[in-house]
Amino acid sequence: MAAGAGFLLSGCSTNGAVNVVTPTPRNRAAEVFTVSDLLSTTPFHIAHRGSGDNWTEHTAASYLRAVQSGAKAIEVSVSSTSDGVLVCHHDLSTERMTGRNLPISEVTYAELEACKNDARSWIGPRVPFEPIPRLKDVLDAHAPNNVIFIEDKQGVNTVQLLDLMDSYPDSKDHFVWKQTAAGKHHAEAKERGYKTWGYFIDNVQVPFSDYADRFDYLGIYHGATDDEIKALVAIGKPVICWEIHTRWMRERVLALGVQGLMCSNFPYVSSNKAISGQDAFASGVRAAGDLPYILAPEYQPTLQPEFASLSLNHESSSSYTLGSMCPVGKDSYSLSFDMRWPLDIPGSGSAGMAFGQNDDQPYRPTVPATVGGYHFTIDRLGTMRLFGRAAGALDGELLRELRTEAPKSGAWMRFIIDVGPVDITVRRTDGEVVSGAVANSAYRGGYFGLTKNYKGRQPVEFRQVGVT
Repeated sequence: MAAGAGFLLSGCSTNGAVNVVTPTPRNRAAEVFTVSDLLSTTPFHIAHRGSGDNWTEHTAASYLRAVQSGAKAIEVSVSSTSDGVLVCHHDLSTERMTGRNLPISEVTYAELEACKNDARSWIGPRVPFEPIPRLKDVLDAHAPNNVIFIEDKQGVNTVQLLDLMDSYPDSKDHFVWKQTAAGKHHAEAKERGYKTWGYFIDNVQVPFSDYADRFDYLGIYHGATDDEIKALVAIGKPVICWEIHTRWMRERVLALGVQGLMCSNFPYVSSNKAISGQDAFASGVRAAGDLPYILAPEYQPTLQPEFASLSLNHESSSSYTLGSMCPVGKDSYSLSFDMRWPLDIPGSGSAGMAFGQNDDQPYRPTVPATVGGYHFTIDRLGTMRLFGRAAGALDGELLRELRTEAPKSGAWMRFIIDVGPVDITVRRTDGEVVSGAVANSAYRGGYFGLTKNYKGRQPVEFRQVGVT
């Protein structure tokens, strides 16, 4: 499921959420990137919707932050208002992103100016509200220096859009015309000298060979099968896969021959390093790389900046990968975290941490493992357990079991997991210290995350998660 679907949003407002203090990205204003520069590297990266996992999608702020974070290319969606102003917005209506259903083609730009995009349900409660930007303002800021994949979502603004693109110096070096493979207007863009990208929509049975000749570059959704991706790559044109949220998605499609990655999580996907050694829950904004097991706002845990904590509170058993702190690059390290049940403690099931995974695929102890690793749990009786589990297995091997004091509703518990080259020690340190070790080195991957291992609405909270 695409992360851009199903935001839970408030209405149009001029009031913004609290601004968050974040590190200042490096300034790349002096650098100039062209289409040729972009395609000269494999893989090459494009910030999908301005990297909508990190910043409010299709806003001036998201495009700027993506570029400041190193993106050579951004993807921009375009529609026209009733008074002919081209604006940046993915949907034909403002409802998903503002909570108010305004068909963009039926309202003036002045009416849109009163609306603010609200990404709080996906990115966090303190992400600022952002206005819907005019396309010209965005192009003025980025067309001279960056590559822009640009799409007319309404499909009726071809001449106006191409005329605006033509108004920028060296425009053929900085714009790529984007559309669905079976869509119209690619010929008009080619006549103007622009490179074109045609993408094949998931779940639509369109033969690649019927449309591939139209375009310079081809696109495919990450949910396509391996055989489908290989077939598109075999045509021999550069293939760009969208939307890439995680590093394991990246590695999968690159292994199939894809050259370009349209990234929803650009700072994370474009790197292989951890960006932090501790959680960012207190910021109220999700850190790059931290993602729920299903990529949709409904499954995003609740960031609670007032408590510097995170609440896993979806009805299902769930997990939350802490990619911002991954991969752990040492043979020996310690994971530490606080955990509590703030309300009722579930009568069955457990919660805790998964670790030692080789990649950032979701790891849930209650379903077959997509990737091997360990999971550490505690239940309502205070029983701590450490399991090892191979990829594909539902049940893990119990490696160690320890009896501790039963959890109390609302009381924080403190845990430390020490991982060495050949052994693992688990400890509970609130109250009487209880500790146990096991000799096992089966899983030494660098990825870890939090788990809620039961169904039901009883939330479980985590804070002070760190790796040393």
